[in-house]
Amino acid sequence: MNDINVKERKDSSKGKKAQAAKAYGASGSSVPAVQNAELFETYMPLVRSIVARIKINLPPHIDEQDLHSVGITGLIAALKKYDPAQKKSFGSYAAMRIRGSILDELRRMDWMPRNARTNFKKLRATIEEVEQRLGRPATEEEIRAELGISRKEYDQLMAETRPVSFLPLDNAAAGGDDGEGADLYEVIPDDNVVPVTSKMEKDEVTRLVAERINQLPETPRKVLAMYYFQDMRLAEIAEVFGLTESRICQIHSQAIISLRSYITTVMHK
Repeated sequence: MNDINVKERKDSSKGKKAQAAKAYGASGSSVPAVQNAELFETYMPLVRSIVARIKINLPPHIDEQDLHSVGITGLIAALKKYDPAQKKSFGSYAAMRIRGSILDELRRMDWMPRNARTNFKKLRATIEEVEQRLGRPATEEEIRAELGISRKEYDQLMAETRPVSFLPLDNAAAGGDDGEGADLYEVIPDDNVVPVTSKMEKDEVTRLVAERINQLPETPRKVLAMYYFQDMRLAEIAEVFGLTESRICQIHSQAIISLRSYITTVMHK
């Protein structure tokens, strides 16, 4: 019965979002989008959801309310600039703008300690070197052996660099080694026109990510699917596998670092 109730609530929520998006599309660009209270209120939970997913991977000193405020500005920007003619759902567009606003603020704050950035670069370079030599995604044991560190030291390293690995995958193709720079889908000179080259680059990154994910071992492949496509929290994934949440975080982080390294190498050839 509980499963039925949850499904009904999800269906109801989807229905309300669809109706709100349709109403917005029919309102015309002459009406200031931010005044569409129905759409704004409907997608406010999306801001909270995105903030929660990003905050869980950030240091404690980052204030969640500050991120929420920045996320709201992203939602407002989405309301103002959304163009139904581009045939992209408002929910997807709003999520992109909200997440982009939050990540831009984090970059501005320079919240990641310098030593963590240095260690992340070293870790990614090691993973890239091992995987190029092996011609496949590297295992944890292979990476530890290359670094010459113990399991405990590796766990500490992954915990320290974990926040960097949760930034968008396509940062690797457009930005620097430390995650700086705009995402591919943000490199757009005109909000109303998406250049063919930008679309091609984004499609290529998507293809590369899908291709590499299929090469990953079963566990990290499932973890990524549950986290990104089934919208499961890390604690829920840990319960499924019978592992600790920190262990799931580590599996996720290593998989993402591997993917980013692979994308960077291929895109910069």
